[in-house]
Amino acid sequence: MPEKLRTDEVVVVDHGQAPFFSFRYSSTEVSVADGKTRVKSRQARLEDGKLTSEAFEGELDRSAYDQAVGEAQRHFWTLSLFLPFRD
Repeated sequence: MPEKLRTDEVVVVDHGQAPFFSFRYSSTEVSVADGKTRVKSRQARLEDGKLTSEAFEGELDRSAYDQAVGEAQRHFWTLSLFLPFRD
């Protein structure tokens, strides 16, 4: 027979062992303007009660954008081969 939990008992959770809530968020934007590739990236995370945020921006040669777009197109094409609604 299972043991019944008494309603007057208190359960203590050590937050150092099992955090109640954590998250991670990231965003990366790649664009082309004036013949240059512009990259913006942001990250935020809450882990072990500590909130951390990072961001950076940079510029690269136009060829970096063309290469990234080509790789993304190949990746999606490969994935689309496995989709059930493909003709």
